[in-house]
Amino acid sequence: MKKLFAILAVMGVLTLGSVQPVMAQDEAPAQTEQTTTVVEEGGGLHKELKTKFIEGSADFMSLVAIALVLGLAFCIERIIYLSLAEVNTKKLMANIEAALEKGDVEAAKTVCRNTRGPVASICYQGLMRIDEGVDVVERSVVSYGGVQAGYLEKGCSWITLFIAMAPSLGFLGTVIGMVMAFDKIQQAGDISPTVVAGGMKVALITTIFGLVVALILQVFYNYILSKIEALTSAMEDSSITLLDMIMKYNLKYKK
Repeated sequence: MKKLFAILAVMGVLTLGSVQPVMAQDEAPAQTEQTTTVVEEGGGLHKELKTKFIEGSADFMSLVAIALVLGLAFCIERIIYLSLAEVNTKKLMANIEAALEKGDVEAAKTVCRNTRGPVASICYQGLMRIDEGVDVVERSVVSYGGVQAGYLEKGCSWITLFIAMAPSLGFLGTVIGMVMAFDKIQQAGDISPTVVAGGMKVALITTIFGLVVALILQVFYNYILSKIEALTSAMEDSSITLLDMIMKYNLKYKK
């Protein structure tokens, strides 16, 4: 997962680096006309977004882009982790029940060891203490379930941070853009529509990109929360089922 995060971060830096030469061209009036002509001729959403990115404040637009890349990296890492944690819970519990009905606790432990995911880990912890009584098994399952829930939610706080940061950076760029627009008005000594519109345009573009980034990350975050809730529900249901199996095992083999 760390390698995946590093690769995504490098891709984001390279993407931002590819924009820098175009930003340098935008500073020259003659080359600006050529860039605009190429965008109009080529068209396409990618070039249009790149043009708007350049028209916005480069410093704050770069920060918003970095927030998007890092936020997506955390989202992808969580989605992969949660997808790997999902297993066929019914099949797992059926195999454990079949082993316990035969009185073979070690076979049930083997089934849990050979199955990935938090559900199998919780069942294994319960089976490790099967000889200590149902109360001890229940406490063990509840405690280890809390640990597994923490693993599932790991990294989600960073996603919420980037969701909050993206629009905040956009608003900050808007405020600074407004200040720059008023500075230009003061230097020109005239409130001309051209000066005002240019400054307002740069200021509002940063806000738009910040809100778009926040919306994208929010969609991924809600999807991650739904997967965490499904896994948590499966863990709770499996814990109850395991306790019932252990009680039946004790009544049958611990008389």
